[in-house]
Amino acid sequence: MNTQHLLIERQGPVETWTMNDPATRNALNDAMVSALLAACARASLDPALRIVVLTGAGGAFCAGGSLGSFANLIGQPLQEGETDPLLAMNRGFGDLLHALSALPQLLVCRVDGAAMGGGFGLVCCADHVVATTRSTLGTPEVTLGLPPAQIAPFVWQRLGESTARQCLLQGLTYNTAQALAIGLVHEVVEQGSAEAWQATLQRLMRAAPGAVASTKQLLRSLQAPVPDMRDAAAHAFAQGLRSAEAAQGLAAFARKQTAPWALSGKDIA
Repeated sequence: MNTQHLLIERQGPVETWTMNDPATRNALNDAMVSALLAACARASLDPALRIVVLTGAGGAFCAGGSLGSFANLIGQPLQEGETDPLLAMNRGFGDLLHALSALPQLLVCRVDGAAMGGGFGLVCCADHVVATTRSTLGTPEVTLGLPPAQIAPFVWQRLGESTARQCLLQGLTYNTAQALAIGLVHEVVEQGSAEAWQATLQRLMRAAPGAVASTKQLLRSLQAPVPDMRDAAAHAFAQGLRSAEAAQGLAAFARKQTAPWALSGKDIA
């Protein structure tokens, strides 16, 4: 069941899905998204599986989306009559968020290190989030000249409109204590604390699998469903990536410089 980018380990009724590309801090490339989608499809049909644990290798959870072969499209306008390859790539990530949210099993995100952008969106799909004290979680997209398009409805549903606006429109980053305070993280453990993790699994296993699946379905019915914005979000992301803002913002980030639209205190005094 393992792929180069996703390691799957089964221990009885618990599966651990480890995003495995430490060189990119487990950025979400096409291969990893496809592997996660396949794992979701299989898990949704597995009545013996009770808990899915999503985590990352190498001291990071997930650094967000990987542009990979699309890096040359940054700041480049779409040619007339051309089908934008960015649409399918970004739509696939939206499919993954919906698939994770629809899993009948308990979905637990085990966060160690950075969970940024798309990684933040993955966390917002979880039923329970365990983070280490060194973790950071954020949505920096707008500071790079990009819209956090696919994750926006999941962040909105998870955190509520007020906190989601603050998070998404300002590109905020939270430490573990702050993430705990806003309800993004549910439990904080020390890095490498096997005893605390086993206690968490033991507590979660008290819930009967059929009752969990049924309750998750009821909870989805109690609140407005996550708006299906996958196509609109893909278009917004593609337009954003091809904009001059994205070219300037991502270039500034790569050079560890301030984006040109970020004014200093002197500029606004």
